[in-house]
Amino acid sequence: MNRYELLIFDWDGTLVDSIGRIVQSISAAAASCGLPVLDESVIKGIIGLGLPEAIAALYPHVTDSRTAEAFRRAYADHYLSLEVEPSMPYPGVVSALQDFRDRGHLLAVATGKGRRGLDRVLAGQGWDDFFDVTRCADETASKPDPLMLHEILSHCGVPPERALMIGDSVFDLEMARRAGVDSVAVSYGAQPLDVLRACSPCLTIKHFSELSDWLRSAESAVEVAYVG
Repeated sequence: MNRYELLIFDWDGTLVDSIGRIVQSISAAAASCGLPVLDESVIKGIIGLGLPEAIAALYPHVTDSRTAEAFRRAYADHYLSLEVEPSMPYPGVVSALQDFRDRGHLLAVATGKGRRGLDRVLAGQGWDDFFDVTRCADETASKPDPLMLHEILSHCGVPPERALMIGDSVFDLEMARRAGVDSVAVSYGAQPLDVLRACSPCLTIKHFSELSDWLRSAESAVEVAYVG
């Protein structure tokens, strides 16, 4: 018996190695709009938000809708130019996701990407129909608002205590906390481990395969308790 029936994954920095491209694209968009190019660590600190929320966090003085729209377009154009060859999944992700599905887990994605962007990268990975449900920031509330998780839980018919959120940002972990969902933090994505640990995830991992090992242990514990 799976302790967690539903596994919900962030996309960028959790499943695929795309953080460098996001940083580069935001920097390029800023330069094209005449805005200061910020330090990489600052940009990484907002990855996970929807793009409008990320722009507002990085450049709160930008209140002109035309400038914000120009930034969004420049970002999208630059990112698409880099994604001619899609960002690769992190080591161990592809085999682990298939293993999770084979073991009966429902799989979902909760991402700050837009719907068009996610559909494009899912197609690029051959994962169009792989996940049971996906939610994007431009079709619901941006992280860390828990609405995205509430919608996923409702779609799958799974209570919060039977779901697990896996992500690389404080926005993922805070969203999970607000939704009453346990969380796992990955250390290889956008934000440093000490920042993520402050959000009290159930587990922190340095390699995706560690999640498989931990879930197997949790599954064994549930089976022992059930038999007992």
